[in-house]
Amino acid sequence: MEAIIMLVLMFAIFYFLLIRPQQKRQKQIREMHSNLQKGDRIITIGGLHGKIEALDEDKVVLDTGSDKLTFDRNSIREVVNED
Repeated sequence: MEAIIMLVLMFAIFYFLLIRPQQKRQKQIREMHSNLQKGDRIITIGGLHGKIEALDEDKVVLDTGSDKLTFDRNSIREVVNED
């Protein structure tokens, strides 16, 4: 009986410390990707800063100031607020 209680306790600890926070973060990222709009300033995973010129379901065209580059929507790390 003690072994079962220990397994349940370890699963609960893993769930609340590892699994649940990761699920919340993935949900935030999905929401951010779905709320992208033309004109948003963003940073890619590689550290490239740019402004969104065009988007479709899985591609984003960024204006970096000197060039226009195409990226996958999943490569966007964050939207930068200029406030």
